[in-house]
Amino acid sequence: MRHHTKMRLMALTMIALVALMPVAPARAHTARPVADWVCDIPWAKSTYQLRRLIKCAAHRWKVPGGAHKALRVARCESGFDPHAKGGGNGGVFQQRLVYWPGRAKHYGFKGWSVYNGRANVIVSIRMAHKVGWSPWSCA
Repeated sequence: MRHHTKMRLMALTMIALVALMPVAPARAHTARPVADWVCDIPWAKSTYQLRRLIKCAAHRWKVPGGAHKALRVARCESGFDPHAKGGGNGGVFQQRLVYWPGRAKHYGFKGWSVYNGRANVIVSIRMAHKVGWSPWSCA
């Protein structure tokens, strides 16, 4: 048998084998919320981890002044305390409690508490990315 004939026979055999292979059904792509995958850092373990989360989010969504500015604002607003309360505000970046449900929903954290460090940080960083630091008195 000539070389070209052997090659054609092998190619046809491979095509037939591939055609007979079972095909996995296509799965519907469901978008994972931002909460599930961006900056997946265990913020509740320590202030160090919370600071890592802030830095990560500030790098993911560029904010005026970068991560350094974001850390300064969080330190001033709450001392990095996710449970900080005062004057109708709450959380790491002291979000206004009356606006929180709408903001959380808008940024992918519908139903999350303002006192959840992850939700508060990412919503706040995304807000700062969009409008700057003017909503925060510590900016």
